[in-house]
Order: sequence, then C-alpha cells, then structure tokens
Amino acid sequence: MDSIGTATLQALQLLTSGDRELWSIIWLSFRVSMTALLLALPLALFAGFALAFWRFPGHWLLVTLNNTLLAVPTVVIGLVLFLLLSRSGPLGDLRLLFSQPAMIIGQWLMCLPILIAMSHTAYQAISRHAWETTRSLGLSRLRSLWLITLEVRFSLLAAVILAFGRIIAEVGCAMMVGGNIAGHTRTITTAIALETSRGAYVQGIALGIVLLVLALVLNLLVGYFRGNAVQGSAH
Repeated sequence: MDSIGTATLQALQLLTSGDRELWSIIWLSFRVSMTALLLALPLALFAGFALAFWRFPGHWLLVTLNNTLLAVPTVVIGLVLFLLLSRSGPLGDLRLLFSQPAMIIGQWLMCLPILIAMSHTAYQAISRHAWETTRSLGLSRLRSLWLITLEVRFSLLAAVILAFGRIIAEVGCAMMVGGNIAGHTRTITTAIALETSRGAYVQGIALGIVLLVLALVLNLLVGYFRGNAVQGSAH
C-alpha cells in the first residue's frame, strides 16, 4: 500500500508540475478526439433527423445497420483500418497509417454510430408534424432543421458528451492505426498501456487520474443535460 500511495502522490505531483511530456499526451488526445467528433457531428445530426422524420426505401435497414455498428469492438475498427491503410492495402498510397489523421478516422467511425443513434432518438421525441408546420410557415429547410434541433438540444448535447467520452477513452483502434509514437500519436490510453507494461506506473497513474476526472465531469454534464431535457419536455 505504501508503494501505491507513493506512486499516486508522485503522479499528482507530475500533473501539477506541468510536465511537458505528460501534458502533450493529454493535449494530443483531446485534439484528436475533438476533431473526430466535430467532423462526425454534422453528418450524424442530418442522418438522425432524416431517420426520424423521413420514410424511404431501406429505412429500417439503415437503422439496423447503425445499431449493429454500435456493438462493433474498437479493436475490430482498428483492424479494418489497419488493413485498408497498410502498404499492401487499397489505401496504402495515402500513407496515413501510424498518423494522427488515421486515428481521427478511426475515432470518427467510432463516434458516428453513437451520434446517429442518439440524435435519431432525440428527434423522434418531436412530432413529425413539426417539420410540416415549419415548412408551411415558409421557413427554409435549413431554418426548419435548426428550430427542431433547438427543441432537442439538451439530448443532443448529452449524445455529444457520451460520444466524446467513448472515443477519448478507447485504446484498441488508437494503438493499431496510431502506433503509439511518442510526441506524434501517443494518447492517454496508449501511454497508460505502455507505461504499465514497462512497470513505470507514475505517468500511467497520472493519466489514469485525468481519465477518471474526465469521466466524472462528463457524467455530471450528461446528468445535467438530461435533467434539462426532462424539464423541457414537462413544460
């Protein structure tokens, strides 16, 4: 227990000392995950809206396919991307393997199904007649979509937070397509895995503390936005 306590204390000191290597890993993780999330969000919102308000051939198949993608392990996504981006793969000429763009693509693929599923559920809470009403008032399609989105904004914010929490905490895909290269593709989770395998626990504990604090903050935000969504529906 004494050694664990000492390592934890050293980890806290490492966090508060502004260690350059440690905080560069944290910043890289946030930058990659935020980029993937922002790139996925517009498409996910449109897809969720379309699935909720429009009926078209293959609608049920798209919903089923998206729900299936929710259950795909991140390591499988990493494996598929690795095969596609490797030198012998069909996209090997792009030379994206073991790079931040490859990690962003992987996280984009991970958070997109979550955002689509949750935005679909959020938009379903709005009556279908809302779209017809806004259009009959002469509003443009974009304006109508914006007004309907505002009605479910708290549910959508909760979806964004949950998706961000999933992709920043995953390790399988990031390890496979990023390569865990120091200063280039090393994220919080891959650094924890590396330091633990080396028996150097201080940095791993420090990064683990960051993830624990992040998980707490994200869950508090989700609870807050869900509470607001419930209050809004009650009114």
